Amino acid sequence: MPIYAYRCDECGFAKDVLQKISDPVLTVCLSCGKPSFKKQLTAAGFQLKGTGWYATDFRGGTPPTTAIPTAPADNAKPAPATESAPAAAPASAPAAAAPKAD
Repeated sequence: MPIYAYRCDECGFAKDVLQKISDPVLTVCLSCGKPSFKKQLTAAGFQLKGTGWYATDFRGGTPPTTAIPTAPADNAKPAPATESAPAAAPASAPAAAAPKAD
């Protein structure tokens, strides 16, 4: 069963209440009796234990860097233009096979 945090807007009384999800929301303050008791939004508190993926992959250290950048960095400079080498001559056709000696 989840634990819900409640707080009274009138007197400031706060209490954590163990309730079923299907239980009705409490509205009457347990301290002052006014109908200003409201459920608060809180962070979930749980801990992963064991030797599973959490302990081996994400426990401390730096995350793996497997991402490939999709855009150039803002400070990236284009490569300087250099004189291009003359184009290589096209490959010649293979030499005709020499006649076979019988």
